Amino acid sequence: MRNAEQVTFGGSALDRAAELRGNIPALAAALQDAATRTILLWRGKPLVTGTAGTRTLVRLPLDHPVLRHAEVPPILLGREEGAVRFAHDISSWVPEQDISEVGAFIDTSEQRHPLLPDDHGFAELRSVMTALTPRDAELAATAKAILGWHETHGFCARCGAPSDVTQAGWQRVCQACGGSHFPRTDPVVIMLITRGNRVLLGRSPGWPEGMYSCLAGFVEPGETIEAAVRREVWEEAGVRVGAVRYLSSQPWPFPASLMFGCHGDALTEEITIDPVEIEDAIWVSREEIMDAFAGRRDGLLPARKGAIAHFLLRNWVADTLD
Repeated sequence: MRNAEQVTFGGSALDRAAELRGNIPALAAALQDAATRTILLWRGKPLVTGTAGTRTLVRLPLDHPVLRHAEVPPILLGREEGAVRFAHDISSWVPEQDISEVGAFIDTSEQRHPLLPDDHGFAELRSVMTALTPRDAELAATAKAILGWHETHGFCARCGAPSDVTQAGWQRVCQACGGSHFPRTDPVVIMLITRGNRVLLGRSPGWPEGMYSCLAGFVEPGETIEAAVRREVWEEAGVRVGAVRYLSSQPWPFPASLMFGCHGDALTEEITIDPVEIEDAIWVSREEIMDAFAGRRDGLLPARKGAIAHFLLRNWVADTLD
């Protein structure tokens, strides 16, 4: 695919500095280096600044007083122009007024810490992802995914004992049984299923009214990506799929997926949805998708900008899949 790595969260060529993860002297030196910076997260929200259309991921010096809220070791993210980058989590901080929009499709609230400038706020990554540069988006996505993994994997999956953070945040080790545990990524297929000039779209319960997106589902153990595409489309919509090809991928840290964008040729048209899986599925023409993107199609909202589904649909409409 011509534009494969232009998808949100991909293509910034971050130097992840993996050789430093187990190098204790080098990590200690980096933590003392005045050029080292860290990004800050609060309950999964990265600290950003800027206006709605252009956001910047804030990079703080390691002696900033706000880092006193951090109760867990920092995570090594990599290097930028030779300088090391970490991520700190200050989720233990409790705002005077917590206005998080719990249960909202996307939390658009922002929290501001009194030790930080007024134009700095913690924002839901999905609400700002398209306003970040590719590098900022990759750093934020990596930090959110790794910190989220630590939050839910504090105990050994083999024996149940508490595990310790090692490798600068990229591994956990159980001192009781010796088990090693590594960050989890869940493979997910997301499918641009077409038949002639039409594309198959579906919607899940709880989505905003009129929103439709490409069908998607988790890859099962022992299954190829192509087989997962065919199975998921059949299970969700009752449509048979023939040829399948890979198009692009996207890290999706909500909480820890890697989306494999694929194009599949539908062999049948009749739709029979599984109401447990999805709420509705429809065939939509290329012209209708173009109108939806332009805001001229009532009752049809395309996948949100920044999601790989939106990326795939735009490239399909522009005839740039090949």
